Amino acid sequence: MITIDDIRAAQKRIANGVQRTPMPRSDALSDQCDCHVYVKLENLQRTGSFKERGALNKLLQLSPAERLLGVVAASAGNHAQGVAYHARRLGIQATIVMPENSPLVKVRSTRDFGAEVILFGENYDAAYVHAQKIKNEQNRILIHAFDDLEIIAGQGTVGLEIIEEFPTVDAVIIPIGGGGLISGSACAIKTLHPNVRVIGVNIAASPAMKRAIEVGHIIELPAGRTICEGISVRQVGELSFAMTKRFVDDIVTVDDEEVANAILQLLEKEKTVAEGAGAAPMAALLYRSLELAGKNVVICLSGGNINVNLISRIIERGLIKDGRRVQLKVVIPDRPGMLADLLAHVAQASANVLEVQHQRWSRRLTLNETEVSLVLETQGRDHVDSLIQQLEKAGLVASEVEV
Repeated sequence: MITIDDIRAAQKRIANGVQRTPMPRSDALSDQCDCHVYVKLENLQRTGSFKERGALNKLLQLSPAERLLGVVAASAGNHAQGVAYHARRLGIQATIVMPENSPLVKVRSTRDFGAEVILFGENYDAAYVHAQKIKNEQNRILIHAFDDLEIIAGQGTVGLEIIEEFPTVDAVIIPIGGGGLISGSACAIKTLHPNVRVIGVNIAASPAMKRAIEVGHIIELPAGRTICEGISVRQVGELSFAMTKRFVDDIVTVDDEEVANAILQLLEKEKTVAEGAGAAPMAALLYRSLELAGKNVVICLSGGNINVNLISRIIERGLIKDGRRVQLKVVIPDRPGMLADLLAHVAQASANVLEVQHQRWSRRLTLNETEVSLVLETQGRDHVDSLIQQLEKAGLVASEVEV
């Protein structure tokens, strides 16, 4: 098990290779959550994630002979990029095994950082087994994503920075996958300020650490499907489990829908991009009763490597849920000028038309009727309800389409 001295040594060792990331206060989130919220922006690292802290700390401690052998790692993406980027800086050959469903942005970035990328298996665990095979066959040095003392010490520098910059913090909320980040950070936080509450966040589809703590030993879970691939592991590490059990106060779970909402809120209110794992602490603060009213709270935004197509879907779903985008079906008489009248009512209600489609052939319609489908940009649920009422007052049959 590592100590605060190991984390301080790691901080000095990696100081010239990673950023000391900012931790600004969020007025918008503070007002919304009734506490003083600060966001540790690890998405601003060169590789978009905290993972390069541990990777660099590990690589810097390899002997010259080990560096010549090259390294191999398994990762869903962030550890892959951290190892690839710093291995190239240090002149070390790196092979990374990534699950076949890894986000394209992470696969591409890992290759761009100079590593050989092998896509293998449906999840991290399958990729890790293949990485072990490569290690044995090619005599490489295996760089574990979380169950390694040097990796944990490097990740612990996040917690050390939080305490150094914000000694009056009351609670820190950290995502949990394999447990490297939370175990190292919690060690630093609790050693220096034992009264600070450390809260871990698992994704509900894969709560490996929470279940392990509950039963008192490491267990293997079935593979779960989630947008939080960065913290989706079937089994946590032995080292990280022991340290989490010792230093972490609470572990909660959040689901994909809550994480998606948190991603959207961080994008809108903080103008910052978070991947699923990075937004999990925000989701916990928004949707779980953590009893933090009036407290100084840091949420660790651990990474921002998210596929832009996923961001697009999250934005679309969020707009629909908030009533800021809506699809209406309106039955109108099929005669000249009626579509123009309908659109005039929509304009009068200050709704913006995005799409218009006609449907004349439905059995629900009479021969002198047509159904118009409208996709509209609106201002919220009250605005949608008001628009429907206005159309009905004009004698038009309008209904909202479930999307």
